[in-house]
Amino acid sequence: MQVVYMVIRLTLVTLASFFALMLWSRARDIAWMLLVIAAIAAYVETVYRILSGFGISGASLLSFLPFTGIVAILPVVSMIVPQLPTVFFTLALVVIVVRKSRLTAGSRRRAL
Repeated sequence: MQVVYMVIRLTLVTLASFFALMLWSRARDIAWMLLVIAAIAAYVETVYRILSGFGISGASLLSFLPFTGIVAILPVVSMIVPQLPTVFFTLALVVIVVRKSRLTAGSRRRAL
C-alpha cells in the first residue's frame, strides 16, 4: 500500500513539475515564478521522502548550539525540505494579494 501511495504521489508531483517548467518558460511574473518553484520544491520533497523511507538519505547534520556550547545532531534537512513548498506557495499568494491591494487602492485614488 505504501508503494502505491509513493508511485501515485511521485507521478502527480512529476506532472505538476513538468507543467510548472513549461509555465516558467512563458511567464516572467514573480508570483508565477514562486508557484513554479513551489511545484519543484514539492517534487524535491517527495523524492526526499521516498529516499528517507528507503533509508538512503543522510538527514542529520552536526549543528553547534551557540548559547549552550553543545554540538547536537539535528535533522536539519528533514525539518526544512517538507516546509519549502508551503513557503513558496505562501510567498506567491502574498505577492498576488499585495499586487491586488495596490491595484484597488490605485483605482480608488483615481476615482476621488
